[in-house]
Amino acid sequence: MVSHAHHGTTSSALTRLNVKAARMVGVPPQSYAHLLGLASEHLDDDACRTPAASTIRVLELTTGQAHWTEASLLMAQQSDIGTLGVWDYLITSAATPLEGIRDASAYFSTVADTLTDGLRITEDGDRITLSHLNESDLSHPAACAVRSYALGVYRRRLGEAARRELQPVQVTLAAETPRRHDALTRMYGTRSIEFEAQVSSITFLASDLSAPNPHAQPGLSAVLRTHADQTLASAIPLRDWLDLFRAALVSVQDETAPTLAEVARRMTVSTRTLQRRLDEHGTTWSAEVEAVRRDHITHLLHDTDLTFDTVATRSGYADARALRRAVHRWYGTTPGTLRRAGRLRTG
Repeated sequence: MVSHAHHGTTSSALTRLNVKAARMVGVPPQSYAHLLGLASEHLDDDACRTPAASTIRVLELTTGQAHWTEASLLMAQQSDIGTLGVWDYLITSAATPLEGIRDASAYFSTVADTLTDGLRITEDGDRITLSHLNESDLSHPAACAVRSYALGVYRRRLGEAARRELQPVQVTLAAETPRRHDALTRMYGTRSIEFEAQVSSITFLASDLSAPNPHAQPGLSAVLRTHADQTLASAIPLRDWLDLFRAALVSVQDETAPTLAEVARRMTVSTRTLQRRLDEHGTTWSAEVEAVRRDHITHLLHDTDLTFDTVATRSGYADARALRRAVHRWYGTTPGTLRRAGRLRTG
């Protein structure tokens, strides 16, 4: 079941896993606590769907502390059955591992953002290949971690369904070749990994995935599919697409002057698609950047004692004169007057 209503969001369960991994590698909570959807009342509520931009940002912070190969292994190790909710049990409770992964593919949206990620199953004679579809840049560490983790969790869940470790026939990764990949060897159970592939995939013998699940319960899969339908029906996407874009734009603004390419990469879409979607929503890249910059400058003037030159630099302006012109254009006043007005209102 593909749920277009949840595009641009991921399950809070997946976000919790990302946050747990970030903490384990030493990312300070204050680095991500302000992101949309990461307030405890949202993060701890299984009905909430986190903006995918927030989930990706947490993973970017994680891969800034640990190599993407290590980050993906850590996430796979922390993914005990139940971590990802009903999606896990769809795999482990079916009559065979193959039937379980088919259900997991059909209900992929209970976990991930199907606008950017997907699970494809290809049956070819005595082999079955699971491909994780994600078109983000091969050089983007967070995207590499997503793809490698996905293959790892597929293997883990299928092994848990079969009640034995499954040995893949082949593994391919749409990622740049790392200097070392010991972590991936541990996660996949093989050193035979092809990097810089077109698609990330893991292939098993059909006989391994078609063998009866030793602890399957007749009728349970139907109950779980109903539960998955209900989970999607009652889910609360926290933002629409435009708000998701703005969340991604703000997260880039926090680090540097935002560029179209960087925001597109964070949202895992092409720059052309991003511009088209902005046009569909009646706005433009320049207008959105201007609004975010205005809000950012207003915050810095109201809530900090930074000099005007520093505020200008942090906001992408050349100097205080350019800042003064922008503030006058927005508010018809000067940065000094705007700062005093903010202090008076706060007082």
